[in-house]
Formats: sequence, C-alpha cells, structure tokens
Amino acid sequence: MQIATAFGAALKKIRRSRDLSQKQLALDSGLDRTFISLLERGKRQPTLGTVFQISKALDIPAVDMIRHTEKAMKRPGRRNVPLRR
Repeated sequence: MQIATAFGAALKKIRRSRDLSQKQLALDSGLDRTFISLLERGKRQPTLGTVFQISKALDIPAVDMIRHTEKAMKRPGRRNVPLRR
C-alpha cells in the first residue's frame, strides 16, 4: 500500500472513530473539506504541517497519526511499501 493511501485510510478511520464529518474536521483544522476528501482517498499527500493541523483537530498526537499510517501499510493482503531510512 502506498503511503498516501495508508495515510488516507488511517485518517478516515480516526475521523470516524471521533464521529466527525469531513466538513467538521475541515472546519476544526482550518483546511478545506475537499482537501480532507482527497487525503482520505489517497489522492494527495499531507505536508508535515498538515499532519500536525489534522492531529490537533482530532485531539491525537501527530506520532499516533503516523503509527496508524504504518499499521495501515502493514495490513495483510496489501502491498507493503518499505519506508526509506
């Protein structure tokens, strides 16, 4: 799974667990709702600043957003993309 797709899956899962709509997350984070949708569908990759904006709006540490993304990349049946070090 590509990083953008994994981040999108993680974002969607966390957002839904907080019972937030894309619109509400966009308002809380200062981002556009369309951009949130593009992120969730893996069509865009967030900048580091965006990760922090979203994590603050979701009341979750940015590091946990990354952990959820890594977890999504390792799900069985999906192509894993190694992280560059």
